[in-house]
Amino acid sequence: MLLPLGGADAQLAPQPEVEGAVAPAVPPESFEIGLSTDTVVITSSFSGTRLVVFGALDDADGRIRRQGGYDIVVALEGPKVPIVVREKERVLGLWVNRGSERFDTAPVSYALAATKRLSDIAPDAVLEKISVGIDHLRIGAGTPEAAGEGRDAYAAALRRIRSDRGLYNQTFGTVEFVSPTLFRAELSLPANLPVGKHQARAFLFRAGTFVAERGGTLWVVKSGFENRVFALAKTYGFLYGVFAVALAIFTGWLGRLMFKRD
Repeated sequence: MLLPLGGADAQLAPQPEVEGAVAPAVPPESFEIGLSTDTVVITSSFSGTRLVVFGALDDADGRIRRQGGYDIVVALEGPKVPIVVREKERVLGLWVNRGSERFDTAPVSYALAATKRLSDIAPDAVLEKISVGIDHLRIGAGTPEAAGEGRDAYAAALRRIRSDRGLYNQTFGTVEFVSPTLFRAELSLPANLPVGKHQARAFLFRAGTFVAERGGTLWVVKSGFENRVFALAKTYGFLYGVFAVALAIFTGWLGRLMFKRD
């Protein structure tokens, strides 16, 4: 049996460094998020609300943190549905359809909050790749290279229309760090918030570089009499239609009796 020279007190000689060896990678920053609620209930008096998203950074670089190099963007995307965008033109006093474009998927609503303006957080190419911001929101299927000039114009029109209706909105400076590692974001949700499953997405940037993304789910549901009518119309569409027509006829007949002149 071979024994090391020098007995038990002998120390192993330091191993020479191998040229070209790669040092162990430092774990990248990570973060987690949570929503103030996972359900928004819409009633007849619903006039919009605010959603608070909070989170915490892990393994943050102290130097970069002190320099304000970390940025957070939080977005809430509504249900994605197909939509047809039509271009109208006034001809002889009448509005007629001039052209149209169909998009397979487009979020009905979109709300965004960020630590600062998106152009100051990351380049447009990065924002386009991860679909962050109204101008970079991915609408329709396929790659951006497959979209033609005309299709881009229709997509821009869709963004503008939904922004005018309050369905698309974004605010800057509404994500703030309440401590060196804890942050808080506020999203403004409109009164015409669509019902269904909404996807919350949070993005972490370090000095203009996209680092990580986290997600959560928010459900928007109706409550009260409006919800019962909605469920009835969806479940028994034909009977609901017959009832609506009969009610309209009865209301008209009753009004005629009440307001007829002798």
